[in-house]
Amino acid sequence: MAPASRVVVIGGGVGGLTAAAALYRSGRQVTVLERAGSLDPVGSGISLAPNALRALDVIGLGDELRDLAAWQGNGGLRTPSGRWVSRLTAADAAERLGGPIVLLHRATLVNTLAAQLPPGTIRTASAASLVDPGDATRPARVAVSDGELEADLVVAADGIHSAVRRALFPEHPGPLYTGFTTWRLVSAPPGVEFAPHETWGPGRFWGTQPLKDGRVYAYAAAVSPAGLHAPDDERAELVRRFGHWHEPIPALLAAVRPEQILRHDVHHLAEPLPAFHSGRVALLGDAAHAMPPQLGQGGNQAVEDAIVLAHHGEDLAAYTAARLPRTTAVARKAVRAAGVGLTRSRSGIAVRNAAIAALSRVAPGLLLRGFEDIADWRPPQQPYASGKAPVRNPVGDTP
Repeated sequence: MAPASRVVVIGGGVGGLTAAAALYRSGRQVTVLERAGSLDPVGSGISLAPNALRALDVIGLGDELRDLAAWQGNGGLRTPSGRWVSRLTAADAAERLGGPIVLLHRATLVNTLAAQLPPGTIRTASAASLVDPGDATRPARVAVSDGELEADLVVAADGIHSAVRRALFPEHPGPLYTGFTTWRLVSAPPGVEFAPHETWGPGRFWGTQPLKDGRVYAYAAAVSPAGLHAPDDERAELVRRFGHWHEPIPALLAAVRPEQILRHDVHHLAEPLPAFHSGRVALLGDAAHAMPPQLGQGGNQAVEDAIVLAHHGEDLAAYTAARLPRTTAVARKAVRAAGVGLTRSRSGIAVRNAAIAALSRVAPGLLLRGFEDIADWRPPQQPYASGKAPVRNPVGDTP
């Protein structure tokens, strides 16, 4: 197959824009098709772990984003009453993982990525559908409202309900409901000092994290039947579920407006795809491997995908070989983490918390051990990591 010079990216989210920026830097002609009327993402936060930040080093953005790290002091895991189960400092976490974890508003990341592309690259209000995936002898074809586009490579970053995935793999069962729903909000601080934390209760959890711009990113999850919504509004629902938990949770809920709260049921691809490509089309991010959010790796794995795809270019079989085993393993870990964090068994909760507390007292950083083989990933092309991200393992497509 000839080198891919004309690239169409379907989807203008984090993964699609990272792929577009990386492919543009490698000399491709890139068009990004975004269904929404603008790139402004729905307001929520996103975390970038060291693995994704190293990937972003490849397109020159890693250090710019590392500078947005807001977590500087203590943090950890709490119970609803406020008791600390475990404590961890940002410095200890960075040392253990080989770099910081950066939380930022999704709009900040999207705007930073979009700025890497020349004017006219991104076409909003452009719904797209795959007409022909192409093969070694003919280009792929993508239909848009005013005709068709031919491409040497199509990057399908069209999300968990990807129409491109259904077209390429019609026998795959698609996404399944995980059994829990999530809420997210970004708000001005309520005037209450807090340490970054996650709080785990029976069948639900809450997280409160600072952003560099002074706002607070909060997220919550609870076991729930699919498709339910609050009879009044989602702020009232959060007050019912979490309003009696420790500060700053009640203060945050008192300060937020209902329209600032997002609620989404969580789905994932429980059955891995047979491949992440077909013909001249590559699947990326949630379209390829949607996973529960408990490890914060959905967007991070999409960033990894994008950088690896740009590295392999037209060799999509190599892209699948590099990414499918890695993302399958991460997704399975995320499913297990969701089960641990959302258990409703009081005896199970007591055993879990006691084990975490004991481990934290012996070696606080050891709690991150299960995350190390995720965070240690390095991209297959230089620069492997910036001077701010200590190198700990050899380079490779997989840990």
